[in-house]
Amino acid sequence: MKVGLLQLTSSDDPEENLARTIALIRHGASKGARFIATPEVTNCVSTSRTHQTAVLRIEEEDLHLEELSRLAASLGLWLSIGSLALKSGDRFVNRSFLIDPNGEVVGRYDKIHMFDVEISPTETYRESDAYSAGDRAVLIPVEETKIGLSICYDLRFPHLYRALAQAGAQILLVPAAFSAVTGEAHWHTLLRARAIETGCFIVAAAQVGTHPAKRGKSRQTYGHSLVVNPWGEIISDAGTEPRLTLVDLDLSQVDSARKRVPSLLHDRPFEEP
Repeated sequence: MKVGLLQLTSSDDPEENLARTIALIRHGASKGARFIATPEVTNCVSTSRTHQTAVLRIEEEDLHLEELSRLAASLGLWLSIGSLALKSGDRFVNRSFLIDPNGEVVGRYDKIHMFDVEISPTETYRESDAYSAGDRAVLIPVEETKIGLSICYDLRFPHLYRALAQAGAQILLVPAAFSAVTGEAHWHTLLRARAIETGCFIVAAAQVGTHPAKRGKSRQTYGHSLVVNPWGEIISDAGTEPRLTLVDLDLSQVDSARKRVPSLLHDRPFEEP
């Protein structure tokens, strides 16, 4: 399977972001990608709840979802929209979509783990203040494989990925807008660990750089969109610039890694501390 990862520097202007995303997806398709993945909050990176309220839409009215679904159908490819920030009632959701080559949404996943952290006195996030958390793991059949969905901060909760792998996932998606500080410290290590623990390919499309903001403070994200093989080896690293990367996945490596270390079969019950 040839996979394309989009590394973006999305602003807080959804229409501006859409044009750039479409151009990169078309480029990936022209290079032979059959599956393309975009990062978290592809449509809008913003720290201003006021601005988000003004520009975000409910799922049924979101221009990104409409246009990218149409694009997937016209190009005949699978498309993972890593996530869209959407309105949901009087709150928001951080929702991932998997779209098939007919342009149909075949999977939705709402981010389960909310990014509520104080990285430093000047960098604090409270995602749960405005966003509603999901409560369901999602696994989608895609041609001859199965793909497990997750988003960014979920990466720190290995039981989610183990459950997806034990349910049949061979590829795990981790779209992200990872903080530059925590990315430098943890991003590569955590993604390699999830691959090693599950014997899955990890496909992690990321936001990167300084994100332009018309309202509120601009964000910094780490980039380094990664593909990690089931043995925990990094086979693609997109670095720190917006770009498309292409990777051929040999899914036979999943069975090979799991036969060598069949830890997914070795769970044992134990008494909680």
